[in-house]
Amino acid sequence: MNKHKDFPRLEREWGIHTDANDYVPDEFRSDWQGALDALPTLVTTSSAGIPFWMTNYMDPETVRVLQAPNEGANILGERKTGDWTTRTATFTVVENTGEISAYGDRNTNGRSNVNAIFPQRQSFLFQTVLDIGDKEIDEAGEAKINWVQEQNTSAASTLDKFMDYIYHFGVSGLQCYGLLNDPSLPAAVTPVTKAMGGTSWGTNGAYAAPTEILNDFQILFNDLVTRTFGRVKTKDSLTFACSPSREAALVSTNSFGISAMDTIKKAYPNLKVKTSPRYTVNSIENVQLIADNYDGKSPGFCSFNVKMKDHPIIRQLSSYQQKKTAGSWGAIIKQPIAISTMTGV
Repeated sequence: MNKHKDFPRLEREWGIHTDANDYVPDEFRSDWQGALDALPTLVTTSSAGIPFWMTNYMDPETVRVLQAPNEGANILGERKTGDWTTRTATFTVVENTGEISAYGDRNTNGRSNVNAIFPQRQSFLFQTVLDIGDKEIDEAGEAKINWVQEQNTSAASTLDKFMDYIYHFGVSGLQCYGLLNDPSLPAAVTPVTKAMGGTSWGTNGAYAAPTEILNDFQILFNDLVTRTFGRVKTKDSLTFACSPSREAALVSTNSFGISAMDTIKKAYPNLKVKTSPRYTVNSIENVQLIADNYDGKSPGFCSFNVKMKDHPIIRQLSSYQQKKTAGSWGAIIKQPIAISTMTGV
């Protein structure tokens, strides 16, 4: 039997063993040479496999991008003053004064008096606007995202971020000041020069010695004691405010495993450390020591007149808008004498 001329190639290249005579009647087998049909030409384009999205896994968990925390209210406390129609707030400060004179039956020298001042602060209103389309809501829904809720979350976060900024730095051009730049705050004190050079507590992961940091803390506390004429004592409730990087310097240990914080907490048992990234200003580190109760009163508070006011929803042809408003007075410092600042650590 003769095989088809393509049979050797099929056997060699594809391992296919075929005898065409196996498929014809016996009477035609001896001299028959079969002809097989050629492979058909594709009508469609050559396939590269199934679409990639059919093997894609969609994680149901939504990952949120975290931003710097808002800590101004946590450091100084927060209070509502007036409402969103209130433009100016007036505060009363009274100082008792007096002088004495040598006694004489007919002497009229010596006087006692009261000095009252009425500092004012101005509020600042700010806003953000939601602009949401009907189609984008439905498209986001296909991705299992509640688009309206996420937009409202963004608005609340945006307003809160700027509120925290005002709590620290106020608003330029208004009588609205922050915890770090109120003009009534005493002048900042200067840290000592460190063995590694400069006044910083840490540079590129290298920290000043705990004793050097302790020395700076004592300068800060002594400044507070001197200005308050000893009304602030080591066992009083104190708040130490700094950036997160300076908190890390506080707990850096020496060769004996002792940190600056270990020693500070022994001397000042009621000290609290609170951090805010806004204490780093133009790459310069600032710290503050605050007497929480000066003469039985808080030295100040962060203040707002409206946290978030929702305005009416305005319907457009295929979208809608909504304005949201907030307002702040900044940080109201009533007892600036009870706050000491050090810059350049």
